[in-house]
Amino acid sequence: MEVRTEGRRAVVTGPTRLNMTAAPQMREMLAKAVADGSPQIVVDLGKTTFVDSSGLGALVGGLKAARQAGGDLRLAQVGDQVLQVLTLTSLNRVLRPFPTVEDASREW
Repeated sequence: MEVRTEGRRAVVTGPTRLNMTAAPQMREMLAKAVADGSPQIVVDLGKTTFVDSSGLGALVGGLKAARQAGGDLRLAQVGDQVLQVLTLTSLNRVLRPFPTVEDASREW
């Protein structure tokens, strides 16, 4: 995982598997981006092929932190498995998936 910041925006690259092993690091990276003044976050899930409840929890925690700081968290390049989990949990309503990082960042 890595973070690229551009002013108030941060792009976080997701891991291959966003599970209980990777979720704490994702949670920390999202919190740090917000604390460092970048509450507009795009999580690029182009390489992520699996997400579990721990990963969803990290994303929801990041969304909450971003919104409390006046920003938002959006997902980009969401694969089939991740989109299926988001849809089954109805989190696709609050964690909006976009086709590309540029599309996710366009409205800011």
